[in-house]
Amino acid sequence: MAETTTSPLVVGNCSGFYGDRLSAMREMLEGGPLDVLTGDYLAELTMLILGKDTLKDPSGGYAKTFVRQAEDCLGLALERGVRIVANAGGLNPAGLAERLREVATGLGLDPRIAYVAGDDVRGLAAELGLSRAALTANAYLGGFGIARALQDGADVVVTGRVTDASLVVGPAAAHHGWAYDDLDQLAGAVVAGHVLECGTQATGGNFSGFRGLPDGLQPLGFPIAEIAADGSSVITKHPGTGGAVTVDTVTAQLMYEIQGQHYLGPDVTTDLTSIRLTQQGEDRVAVTGVRGTPPPSRLKVCVNELGGYRNSVEFVLTGLEIDAKAAWIKAQVEAAVDRDALTALDWSTYRVPEPDSPTEEGASCLLRLSVQALTADPVGKDLTAPVIELALGTYPGFHVTAPPARPTPFGYYTAAYVDRAAVSHTVVRLRGDADAEVVPDPTTFAEPADVMPQRPAPQPAPAEVVTRRAPLGSFVHARSGDKGGDANLGLWVAQGVSTSSTSSTYADDLRERRAAWLAKLITPEKVRELVPEAAALDVEVHPLPNLGGVNVLIRGLLGRGVAASTRFDPQAKGLGEWVRSRLVNIQEDLL
Repeated sequence: MAETTTSPLVVGNCSGFYGDRLSAMREMLEGGPLDVLTGDYLAELTMLILGKDTLKDPSGGYAKTFVRQAEDCLGLALERGVRIVANAGGLNPAGLAERLREVATGLGLDPRIAYVAGDDVRGLAAELGLSRAALTANAYLGGFGIARALQDGADVVVTGRVTDASLVVGPAAAHHGWAYDDLDQLAGAVVAGHVLECGTQATGGNFSGFRGLPDGLQPLGFPIAEIAADGSSVITKHPGTGGAVTVDTVTAQLMYEIQGQHYLGPDVTTDLTSIRLTQQGEDRVAVTGVRGTPPPSRLKVCVNELGGYRNSVEFVLTGLEIDAKAAWIKAQVEAAVDRDALTALDWSTYRVPEPDSPTEEGASCLLRLSVQALTADPVGKDLTAPVIELALGTYPGFHVTAPPARPTPFGYYTAAYVDRAAVSHTVVRLRGDADAEVVPDPTTFAEPADVMPQRPAPQPAPAEVVTRRAPLGSFVHARSGDKGGDANLGLWVAQGVSTSSTSSTYADDLRERRAAWLAKLITPEKVRELVPEAAALDVEVHPLPNLGGVNVLIRGLLGRGVAASTRFDPQAKGLGEWVRSRLVNIQEDLL
């Protein structure tokens, strides 16, 4: 166990996805003091995109925007003593590391560069029971490869598929001298890493309480974690940047894309029910009390395979007799295309416009056709030509929102699990001749109990309590997203705002009563009522009482994942806002 008195490690984030704000690296380096600057560029969909890139150019497969950022900021980072840790290596961390060395040489710099590899298990697909058609297959590695590189003095560490939180766990472990048995400390760093990993989602982005953010048009500031030796942290941001860091903005990110009360990782399993958040001051939230247990014995693997090609057409229906118009175009299209050549043909739902609209747009709705096939031709001109040929021979007012598009490839995401012995977690240092070191695995493991948590039984309000029909979002925040084909929905009660000790006590009591009501309300049955398309799906509800809310997992809502889903919102990004808008019976005294 580590016994250290080191000062807190100040870790910032400058990217939450491949395509995030390009100027963020410089903004974070110039905005205030940092020890480490991290960037998260990978997601399940990104791995598929990078996999398709390597089909065109095997030397690619990494986040090219990171190279542009390094060209602009590497000298500044070295000058300020800030180390850079990023998973921008994607499918080719060695290639990215070499490219960075070329960039550094061109700038007259000589940084110590290292990369972490070993996550790519495509070559073991058959013996590991993975799909032979896998385009990508990457095990989620932990943070100790990063830690080893930093302990050896690396200025820049790039990785392939480590867990997002590992970008923070690694630097914290290196700085504080943690080992695998420092479970609570590691779990605390996992929580800090999870808050940082999606960038400005922790400072007010994608936040249902956005109207309470400070006024102004400044871009939202990227988050920072000050991580102490005991694993506790303070979440903050650089002064003068946009957005805010509050208990609610941090809770929003904590609720994002988790799957239960225990957050499984390669280094530690984090007990999400143990997290305690406290507002320490303006734009400062303390994260304390986090507990950890040994990790599972197997590693999760992100598998992507090409599924074929897809296309879509959006028809505009206007005015009267919308249902009849929709029925006619559906019948005509389905008779005109080769159904046997398609693997999927789906029509979207639509809402009949309100009558007597003062605008044509208000009198219209959209009907979307989505198709998939194993090859491009059936969803190319074999589809678009028959559709457009109907233009003068179908419902009145026929038009589409855009010209016919070319087919695009899509893929399927699958989660697999492999024994750690099959994966060689390796750190490679680029100093003269590259040398490699295999990072040892933990020696203690614990398989999480697959038991649904105890939760309060739903109870109707007493007869004397007056209820009102109101939106769930009257005082409930939400954050939603995807995990493969599953949708994750976090719901929690907004923090009360108080100006005195008396009002603070009342606000705390009101929030506790609201949270108890929410925990009773949100059952699998209630979720299926609020989200009718989940009627036949498995729904899990996991209470998170310290966060004042619940985490909901809707299995299979997104089909086989974002890259293949034909759902209106394939990543469930708007699911939370939709659920907040649904009407429920709320006790009057809670409003």
